[in-house]
Amino acid sequence: MNVLAVGPHPDDIEIGMGGTVLVLREAGHEVVLCDLTNGEPTPIGTPERRAREAAEAAGILGVRRITLEMPNRTLSDTVENRQRVAEVIRAVRPEVLFVPYWEDAHPDHRAAAELCEAARFYAKLTKTSIPGDPWYPGRVIHFLCTHYELHVRPSFVVDITAQIETKIRAVAAYGSQFGPERGNEGFLDELRAADRYYGTLIRRGYGEPFVMREVVGLRGLDQFV
Repeated sequence: MNVLAVGPHPDDIEIGMGGTVLVLREAGHEVVLCDLTNGEPTPIGTPERRAREAAEAAGILGVRRITLEMPNRTLSDTVENRQRVAEVIRAVRPEVLFVPYWEDAHPDHRAAAELCEAARFYAKLTKTSIPGDPWYPGRVIHFLCTHYELHVRPSFVVDITAQIETKIRAVAAYGSQFGPERGNEGFLDELRAADRYYGTLIRRGYGEPFVMREVVGLRGLDQFV
C-alpha cells in the first residue's frame, strides 16, 4: 500500500503520527511525507537548519520526504496550491492520505486540512493541466497536531507502544523547535504523556489518535487490537 502524509510544517507529521509512520513501514507499506512549507522563519531556526533537521527525522523514520516550499504563516487553500498538492498525490498514488485535523489555533494547520482535502478531489480530475494521471486516494485520515488543548474523540487509535522511543527521537531531531535552545525542554515529556493517554484508551502502552469524517469499515472482528 502507498501512503502519503501531508503536514503544514516539518515536525507536524512526526508529532502527530510519527509512531504510525513506523507501524506502517514495519508492515511493508511505502510511506512518503510531504511538508507544505519549510516551517521558517521561527525564533532560532533557519531554512538550512530546518531542512537538515527534517532530513534527519525522515532518516530516523526511514521515509522519503518532499517539501513544497509554500509560504509559512500565510498558507492558504488556493487553486494553485491545490494543483501542486494534487501533483504530489498523482506522483505518489496513495491509497491512504493523512492530513491535519481541521480544528486548530494555527491558521496554517486549518488551511492545510482544507487544502489537502480539496487537492484530493483535484487529483482525480481529467481535462486538467495538472501533471500525471488522475488518482483518487480511497481514504482521508486526519492526524492530531493542534495548538488547541482539545479533547478530541478519535475514530481509532494506533498502538505505537513498540515505536514510541523512535518517534520521540524523530521529534527531538528538531532541536531548533524543541529543547533547551527554545526553552521548552518539557515538550517531549508532554508529547509522551499525550500518547500514553491515548494508549490507555485501547489498553496499550502508547497510542496515536486519528479522526475520519467517513465511517470506518472492517473486514472482520479479528482486526481489533
